Amino acid sequence: MGNASRGTVRLTVAQALVTYLSRQYSVADGHRRRLIPAALGIFGHGNVAGLGQALDQLSNDLPFIQGRNEQALVHMASGYAKATRRHATLAVTASIGPGAMNLVTGAALATVNRLPVLLLPGDTYATRRQGPVLQQLQHLVEADASVNDALRPVSRFFDRISRPEALLTALPAAMRTLTDPANTGAVVLSLPQDVQSHAYDWPAEMFDERAWVIRRPVPDPEEVDAVARLLAAAEKPLIIAGGGVIYSGATSELGELAAAAGIPVAETFAGKGAVQQRAWWQLGGIGLEGTPATNELAAEADLVLTVGSRLTDFPTASQSLFSNPDVRFASINVDVHDAGRLGASAIIADAKRALAALTRAVQESGIRSPEGWQRQVRVRNEQWLAERAAALDPDTVFDKSAVPADSDVVTGTDAVLTQGQIIGLLQEQARPGDTIIAAAGEPPGDLQKVWDATERRYCHLEFGFSCMGYEIPAGLGVRLAVPDRSKRVLSFIGDGTFLMAPTELVTALQEQLPVTVVVSENHGYQAIHRLQMWRSGREFGNEFRYRDDALALGDGQAAGDPARLDGDYLRVDLVQIASGLGARTLRATTAAEVRDALTDTRDHDGPVVIVVPAIPHAELPTAGVWWDVAPAEVSEQEAVAQLRAEYEAGLPSQRWFG
Repeated sequence: MGNASRGTVRLTVAQALVTYLSRQYSVADGHRRRLIPAALGIFGHGNVAGLGQALDQLSNDLPFIQGRNEQALVHMASGYAKATRRHATLAVTASIGPGAMNLVTGAALATVNRLPVLLLPGDTYATRRQGPVLQQLQHLVEADASVNDALRPVSRFFDRISRPEALLTALPAAMRTLTDPANTGAVVLSLPQDVQSHAYDWPAEMFDERAWVIRRPVPDPEEVDAVARLLAAAEKPLIIAGGGVIYSGATSELGELAAAAGIPVAETFAGKGAVQQRAWWQLGGIGLEGTPATNELAAEADLVLTVGSRLTDFPTASQSLFSNPDVRFASINVDVHDAGRLGASAIIADAKRALAALTRAVQESGIRSPEGWQRQVRVRNEQWLAERAAALDPDTVFDKSAVPADSDVVTGTDAVLTQGQIIGLLQEQARPGDTIIAAAGEPPGDLQKVWDATERRYCHLEFGFSCMGYEIPAGLGVRLAVPDRSKRVLSFIGDGTFLMAPTELVTALQEQLPVTVVVSENHGYQAIHRLQMWRSGREFGNEFRYRDDALALGDGQAAGDPARLDGDYLRVDLVQIASGLGARTLRATTAAEVRDALTDTRDHDGPVVIVVPAIPHAELPTAGVWWDVAPAEVSEQEAVAQLRAEYEAGLPSQRWFG
């Protein structure tokens, strides 16, 4: 097989794969860059002799970064992809069995968040001479199944390369998926370990450099006109900006439409930072972790225009937020399925081009929201900004009497700052070009509510999958994408997330990547504790406490109440843990100490961990919305019955929009 004029090149499957990847580029707005500039991985018997050999031989073409956990490496690739606005990503390789299975969570996160990642897991032998091999799944019905099949439902594209020739069609299909704005996500090429080492005569043209254009679908004029007519008729219009605004590079076009038509703009988690200028129409976060001002205005909106968003449970408060009986929806999205959410009148197009076309239509028709609506937005927004400033002020003494009586804030910790005040300190230290990252627990919700991401104080929130353990490796991915070390990359996490997955600090040390991790030490999974108290009325299994007596199981189990996790807070030295992993580590308790720690470590050439005690249960102002998390319908606990009644009282606010 081959081209008569150019001939063939004899390489192993792994060597061909690595060579091919090293010659792929993306092109967006005329900017050409390597689509996959590096590979991440951990070697095992399923990939070391094949891909490992190829990556070694071709390390100048595709550099290799060693990791500590396969899931974290996928998160690193996702962080890199998000920081590059999906114009580039990283490849991740793992061995067969548990190594490959560790990729599943990261793949799901990437696919849910529409972030391109390329996964190259080893697989069991295509031949069967060996009999069952180490780490092989022996399925009694599906004899050809391997653990890699678990990746199928969480991937945008999956192919098993059982013969060398399969690469000829699989690789172009994989590149198309990685560069498709509407359908990108995790791309998986499952590589049987023996096939990786097979040699084959490849067509020479397979290894030509190729550029994949990131498409910008143009809007249909009729769809633009339809949405413009809706804007013209609206008395209280609202724009909700999602991640698609950022990926499209449409922040200026969004601002031009908002200013021209006088429409306030709210942001989803993925859309945080879609508004880059301070203006009266900038509202901030919406929904369950949005601002109370935004949610009050959203409840009155009679037209909601979403741009680059799926409008999931959180931003819509489980479809209860938009309570105007006459509310209608419009949307801009490259994905036809997302565009039709809530029965919206849709413009199926690139956000940048669609917003520009809609702005022209608005200006030509003289469309502008009523002055009364603009005045209402200004007044309510100014009230919230004053409330926000008070909640973030790190130099005020927090009134601990405001914390629920069951909290141990006085005797259980040495904390003097609330998490909101810690965020206030991070905000005052943030410079243009800096990035703060959060993904699960309280940090992303609090940042969504109060972080000012304008003027390039970027806020990288992963909340489509809300995955604990994303934040540190994603910070490494962002740092790889933003090599300018004058710009700080900061992961903001709780102690629960830190204790779950701190080990990529070793990778940061190995690669000399300056990333800062600020740990809000609040002694538990406090976001879920908050939800538990809201829906069950009683703490159980969410705070980090000693068991009040020895736990006996089986024959030694005593009658009556078992020992509970009701003792003092655990004494865990997070500073010592982080220091042992190679980070420069500090503990900062007061506002002055936090300021000094952030200033002194800004130029450190490696990982930094700053542990800051936070007063547990001291929350930011609530968003003021309902959420569909149902308390038990039947319970022996009296408090649960009352909480169930309150939940059911909110059910009528939930609406179907079709």
